[in-house]
Amino acid sequence: MVIAITHESLMYAVYFAPRGKKRLLSLGYLLGQRHLSPLDRLIGVIGDAGAGKSLLIKGMFPGLELTNDDAGINIRPLPLLTHAEEGEFSDHSYHVDIRFELAFTPAYRLAEAIKQAMAKKRRVVVEHFELIYPLLEINAELLLGIGEEVIVTRPSIFGPPPDEMAGIVFKSLKLRRMAHTAEDLTGMVLSEMGEQEPVAHDDVKHGFVLEFPMKPDFDLELLEKQVGQYIKEGLAVSFFDDDHITIGQKKLACTGPRLHINNTAEIEGFHLVKEFIFDPLSGHYLLVGLIGKERSTEIGALNNLGFG
Repeated sequence: MVIAITHESLMYAVYFAPRGKKRLLSLGYLLGQRHLSPLDRLIGVIGDAGAGKSLLIKGMFPGLELTNDDAGINIRPLPLLTHAEEGEFSDHSYHVDIRFELAFTPAYRLAEAIKQAMAKKRRVVVEHFELIYPLLEINAELLLGIGEEVIVTRPSIFGPPPDEMAGIVFKSLKLRRMAHTAEDLTGMVLSEMGEQEPVAHDDVKHGFVLEFPMKPDFDLELLEKQVGQYIKEGLAVSFFDDDHITIGQKKLACTGPRLHINNTAEIEGFHLVKEFIFDPLSGHYLLVGLIGKERSTEIGALNNLGFG
């Protein structure tokens, strides 16, 4: 009874969309524990390429076979379609990436297969849900969007519709890419300056947080100026492998190598909070970097409510 009330009362929940495989998998697991009902048959996931949808789904549904992912694994023929044609759904849960499958299958066939699976009380996890919704005409029981933030909602007849979710997360993903690139660029400059490396990374809206065990003594104005210079130079940012990126000619370790803009010149409004913030819970000193339009640097107002 308590679980049902919790699910029915959910308007929406918002989480930071973290970088890195481990943190995305952990968040997915957390979302599954908090928001997923065993009775859910239709799960919609919305987000652009590289946002982390596949990792989030793997965390939520351990053991679910994804029909395609960033590693280039593409399962053919699509189990959902095969089982729909056979009229026998042998699996409990199915995954389908609508954007990918539209290159091979008409949308109406995908919609029919999803409805057939649901009628047989099977669960279908649908990536790019907004693309199939107009034909499906059924909203997801649990709808997730991933951009700068992960938004979780249980839509009703009053909304929200998938296209509204898509409008939010597609727009905000650029901010997440800018923030992660600015974070790696800041780490690169700290290394060049011979300063201590952060021991942890955390999140703040439209920005990033680097944690240090002792209060650093480097000049924040100088650090901001040097990072700003690299931004102005327009250095190319490229995926190197699953653990590294390149910025200009430099190879850097990175836990989220696919989540970057293409050039440092695309970073807008970079600035640092000009003081180290002490966190009494962790005992760490925090370096806060922000991107986007000019923002208040009042510490208590950085994670303001809303999606703006």
